[in-house]
Amino acid sequence: MKKVPAIALTVLSFFLFTISCSKSNDGGGGSSPDCNAVANKAWTADVSPIIQSFCNISGCHAAGSTNGPGQLTGYTEVFNARSSIRTAVSSNRMPQGNSLSTSQKNSILCWIDNGAPNN
Repeated sequence: MKKVPAIALTVLSFFLFTISCSKSNDGGGGSSPDCNAVANKAWTADVSPIIQSFCNISGCHAAGSTNGPGQLTGYTEVFNARSSIRTAVSSNRMPQGNSLSTSQKNSILCWIDNGAPNN
């Protein structure tokens, strides 16, 4: 009878180990798109317009905001909050009350994953 709990514990341990080792290394921010296939990942042309349309609005992250990482009105603020933004976007927690297209989401994630350059 004592063999059953030991076997069950061994199987459970193996299962948990397998799951933990199979997750992608994306900094804890959820899914990682294939950034080689994402063309729209420049700050000025792609990411900034998304941030301005979905985040930099009244009640969210406009000037003076204290929500989450605070205001996201320019490159430096977005760059400094990139880890939080990545986690929120990849987990679909942000933008609240709205949703990004797959293309928009991938633009933000790949821009961050590529070092968040000011380009």
